[in-house]
Amino acid sequence: MSELIIYLTAIFASGLTLISGFGLGTIMLPVFAIFFPVEIAVGMTAIVHVLNNFFKMGLIFKSVNWKTLLYFGVPGIFGAFLGALLLLQIDTNAIWFENDYLSIKPLNTVIGFLMIFFAIAELANLKEFSFKRQYLIPGGFLSGFFGGLSGHQGALRSMFLIKANLSKQAYIATGVGIALLVDITRIPIYWTKYDQGFVFENIRIIGLATLFAFLGAYVGKRLINKVTMKTVHLIVGVLLVVMGLGMIIGLI
Repeated sequence: MSELIIYLTAIFASGLTLISGFGLGTIMLPVFAIFFPVEIAVGMTAIVHVLNNFFKMGLIFKSVNWKTLLYFGVPGIFGAFLGALLLLQIDTNAIWFENDYLSIKPLNTVIGFLMIFFAIAELANLKEFSFKRQYLIPGGFLSGFFGGLSGHQGALRSMFLIKANLSKQAYIATGVGIALLVDITRIPIYWTKYDQGFVFENIRIIGLATLFAFLGAYVGKRLINKVTMKTVHLIVGVLLVVMGLGMIIGLI
């Protein structure tokens, strides 16, 4: 049953992330964290995320705005590097509070607050703030930093890219390209933290989750012009608030 939840989430989240610009990492991470230690959940999510981004780039790379990718993506690489290094310094085994029902850990709390922040950004429609093009560079850095720290970069990235005067197709494709740059930066750093055995121990789950994510991306591409962004953002925002609160109070 637990694996089925992971695979169904992969389809749903992958379809959302292609259409909305975020979703896979922010939704897959808390689901993985229900069944695995959070540091392992971050690693498994990162692997599915990067493989899915490679697949999505193969579907929509012709629509990428390369100038925007350069302005936003290169600072994102530096931000992702620093964020991933900070993640290595957090004691994932420390416990702030524990009883028979709850176990509150620093890393879970940090990620939970980030998720709620990004959820509020979506629910409050902060993307409509007037970010000008010159803010793409600091925006790329911040998005990459949070992507490296917790895997949550999409909502913040969307807040800036939505004002870059891109077509819907270019907005989606450029976002995928930027996310891929962050993934390529952070995953080798994560790899130094983990016993690589976690990949081989869970290779079937990771592989199947990736295949289901591919399916979700394929379906999402076909639905790009049929689904409203407002509905997608509302669903994801509410879900992130619930999951974020669960991680903060130690239920997840």
